[in-house]
Order: sequence, then C-alpha cells, then structure tokens
Amino acid sequence: MDLPPECMVSEKQCQKVCKLKKSLYGLKQSPRAWFGRFTKSMRAFGYHQSNSDHTLFLKKQHGKITALIVYVDDMVVTGNDPEERKVLQNYLSREFEMKDLGPLKYFLGIEVSRSSEGIFLSQRKYALDLLQETGMSGCQPVNTPTEEGLKLCVESNQVSTDKGRYQRLVGRLMYLAHTRPDLAYALSVVSQYMHNPGEQHMNAVMRILRYLKNAPGKGILFAKNVNHQSIEVYTDADWAGVHLVTLPL
Repeated sequence: MDLPPECMVSEKQCQKVCKLKKSLYGLKQSPRAWFGRFTKSMRAFGYHQSNSDHTLFLKKQHGKITALIVYVDDMVVTGNDPEERKVLQNYLSREFEMKDLGPLKYFLGIEVSRSSEGIFLSQRKYALDLLQETGMSGCQPVNTPTEEGLKLCVESNQVSTDKGRYQRLVGRLMYLAHTRPDLAYALSVVSQYMHNPGEQHMNAVMRILRYLKNAPGKGILFAKNVNHQSIEVYTDADWAGVHLVTLPL
C-alpha cells in the first residue's frame, strides 16, 4: 500500500511502499477507504456528489439526468439517459469487480414492482417481519392508525413501560413510513414521547401495528405520464389544533 499522507519520511524513502501484515478488509477503516476510492472514481467520470446525501452521485447532460446511489457495496442506477447508464456500467466494471443484478426489485427493505400503470414501492416484507417480531401477526386489525380524538400527554403518575422497546418500535415504524405516508401523522405524535413513554403511548404504538396488519402491502405508486412534482394537500381542523398532511401523488 502507499505511504499514508501524514507519514513523515525522508526524500529517499518517498518512493517506498508499506507491506501489509493484515488485510484492510474487515477493519473499521475499510468502508471509509472503499467509499473514498469510489467517490474519486465517480468524480473523475464527471459525476457530482450531492451535498444533501453524500452517497448520491448525479450527472446532467443534454437535458437528461443519471443518478447513482450506493449503500456499502450495493448500487442503484436510474435516470432518463439509457446511453449514459450503459456507459457508466461499463466504466464501473472496469474500475471495480461488480455484477449487474438487472432491474431493481428489492433494496434496503423496499420492494419495487413494475406494471403497465407504473412503478410501485412497498415494504410488505418489512411490515410482516415487524408484526412477527412483535408478536402482533395474529392481532385484530383496525382501519385507522390512531383512535379518533386521542390526546396523548405525559402524566406524573402514568404507568411506565419499557423505554428501550418503545424507542425501537417507533424507530422501525419511522423507516416504514418511507413508503407509507399514511403513518406520518401517527408517528409524529408517538415520537414526541421517546424520552418518557407510558402505557398510553405504548398502546398508541400497538394501534399502529394493528393498522399495519390491516394492509401490510400498501405503498406508493409512481404512475406513468404524471407530473410527480405536484402534490395534493389535505387539512383537518379539530378546533384545538390544525393538522396538515401532505401526500405525494
């Protein structure tokens, strides 16, 4: 391996290299070293690294765009420039050992299915696994994620609950909300009590799980020939507070 940049050596030793006694793979430094090497290659090929998400790389040319996102050593490439995607794939094959797994079907718990209507994203398996792990796979399903008129608060004499379990459940449900915007409001409420949950708060989380049981396969459909930048906004006034929910088309 090359000498580290911080290594102070004489001018005669600058051309020398280090002999590795242990492989870098498996060490804590390996993900950082791999991503640094990958980032350098993508930039050299004309891709811009996103400031909001450093694992996202973009290239715009001739009015078209190509996007690549990487998680550890799994990559997803998309865009409206098929020629650029092919060129990028050939370039990455030369730079790294990689395998093309074809059209995207499953990535980080998100299932992707295609039809004549468009592309459908869901987390059905993730939801079913969550119900199984929490012992709620045989629960009685409900039609709404929260009870009507429910007002949660922190009471001085509230019945305590397992704080760690509560935080884990809410965290896992929040990841599920990537393809389930119908859970957004209910999760925004229960997440306010992560520091001091009580029995009433845990019951509210269990209610969300019962709602999942009702339809674990719900998701988001990106329909063909639709402007996905437009949204519809629904608002509901309950006199004590106004809840604003935005759902993408």
